[in-house]
Amino acid sequence: MSAPTTKKPTVTEREARQVAEAAREQDWRKPSFAKELFLGRFRLDLIHPHPLPADEDAQRGEEFLAKLRDFCETKIDGARIERDARIPDEVIDGLKELGAFGMKIDTKYGGLGLTQVYYNKALALAGSANPAVGALLSAHQSIGVPQPLKIFGTQEQKDTFLPRCARTDISAFLLTEPDVGSDPARLATTAVPDGDDYVLDGVKLWTTNGVVADLLVVMARVPESEGHKGGITAFVVEAASEGVTVENRNAFMGLRGIENGVTRFHRVRVPAANRIGPEGAGLKIALTTLNTGRLSLPAMCAGAGKWCLKIAREWSAAREQWGRPVALHEAVGSKISFIAATTFALEAVLDLSSQMADEDRNDIRIEAALAKLYGSEMAWLMADELVQIRGGRGFETAASLAARGERAVPAEQILRDLRINRIFEGSTEIMHLLIAREAVDAHLSVAGDLIDPDKSLPEKAKAGAGAGVFYAKWLPKLVAGPGQLPSSYSQFKHGVDLSGHLRYVERHARKLARSTFYAMSRWQGRMETKQGFLGRIVDIGAELFAMSAACVRAELLRSQGDHGREAYQLADAFCHQARLRVEELFDRLWHNTDDLDRKVVRGVLGGAYEWLEQGVIDPSGDGPWIADATPGPSRRENVHRPVR
Repeated sequence: MSAPTTKKPTVTEREARQVAEAAREQDWRKPSFAKELFLGRFRLDLIHPHPLPADEDAQRGEEFLAKLRDFCETKIDGARIERDARIPDEVIDGLKELGAFGMKIDTKYGGLGLTQVYYNKALALAGSANPAVGALLSAHQSIGVPQPLKIFGTQEQKDTFLPRCARTDISAFLLTEPDVGSDPARLATTAVPDGDDYVLDGVKLWTTNGVVADLLVVMARVPESEGHKGGITAFVVEAASEGVTVENRNAFMGLRGIENGVTRFHRVRVPAANRIGPEGAGLKIALTTLNTGRLSLPAMCAGAGKWCLKIAREWSAAREQWGRPVALHEAVGSKISFIAATTFALEAVLDLSSQMADEDRNDIRIEAALAKLYGSEMAWLMADELVQIRGGRGFETAASLAARGERAVPAEQILRDLRINRIFEGSTEIMHLLIAREAVDAHLSVAGDLIDPDKSLPEKAKAGAGAGVFYAKWLPKLVAGPGQLPSSYSQFKHGVDLSGHLRYVERHARKLARSTFYAMSRWQGRMETKQGFLGRIVDIGAELFAMSAACVRAELLRSQGDHGREAYQLADAFCHQARLRVEELFDRLWHNTDDLDRKVVRGVLGGAYEWLEQGVIDPSGDGPWIADATPGPSRRENVHRPVR
């Protein structure tokens, strides 16, 4: 067996992009509402009537939610978790007994077999008790061992590991490294074949659940050799294996109870039978897992919005200024309206995406990504507005409020806890690029060779002919559509008229597609560097998707006789608010400071503005910016603590 490499992979920007591109799902075998939206086609038929869970799924889900609610109310002390920075073992044991670790695992493996819809409702509920509890359950099931095995595992692997994950074992997902974040092409952890085993060496960072995990999904690079294709590969690893050391339990500004650590592998032997999928398929497995796994974060974001609304309502009715409740002052009232309308929209996006995932009739990779992006950004804004509404009490800790005799409202905590969601499972910036790549896939599939500098003239000529045929059919359809007809979508008129909002979505989906086409024509091969533009394109699509989901959900609730009038009011308010954001984003596509910003950045990096930094003290400690992750034996105490 060869010795583990100590040299980190060096890759060019182009090579890194090629690795990411190879991991993408290349085909679109099912329809996608969001993909069509970015192409200027408003396919309302794909989401309306709103899909619904089967009666037996709903009954099973509601029964579990009732048990989980009772457990959360009686057994979870959120203030204690925040104070001790740890979820008590008895809480984790109780969740195991309840079956909460097997919510998404099939009943034949001892799980509860909940749908994505009810799994997300459960995460929102548990996360509202304490966000660290939601993170524990989500990291275990959304991206940990159960999900990749469900999709890519062998029957033997499922029989071996899923019953453990359903009731007794906690799992974690290990991809990130000290010097590798969203650029997996530079992954340094290795898995060297040795007989019937692989030998793992490397260091993983920010391993959520890693401190308490029993089973790990580890991404490692297999070197190419005779009989081995090599590449980034996924493995199930026993956390108690010799050579696995949890070197540190990390602490953060929020999610104080999260069991997140640094894990080192030194000559860890992993049976080849524990490899998930073929060699080189690791990134594809990770990305496919995240297609639905990403829905866990917007679930907890929607739950956070509900709590923000509850506190804003109760506090703003009780607190009086200048002779009346603060809610009746317009400056505060607008914030409450934003929280209420946005919470309705987030739940609409979440439930629609989740039900589409359950039905499996649509490809929801863009919808799930949009839900994660939009949910994490909007929940942070709602929490920030709640802190502002609460004033000084919003900045004060719950413990301090209680100590002086007031209600212990953890508003500042939820702001800290929610902040990570803009980074977890793909930062906002990475999500912009990921979604943008999927959104322009149709263009690249027909015209990509035209802007690829490595393609020959004959290849470019062939691509040009194909692109001409595609655009000759596609572009004329962007000129006019149902959004210009006053009678369109009239089924969404019930007291409050939502049809105008859907016409707006249809018109602006076409405008969005025209803008994307114009940008590709203008920048061609430089399009991938225009990250500011691409981010705004994606944000427009997210708003249009949320508007569509809000209207469809309002009509569903009306048809069921379940708060239909109020749902229409909330959808109307949200759509009006979203339209203002859409108009600003369209304006900023072409009127922005992107070019000027690039000049300033070059000046900052070149030291031209160092004089501006004078006059302050830097309280940072000593040490390297990035910790050394050289493979080798651990020199630190193992802080791994499985909960039994």
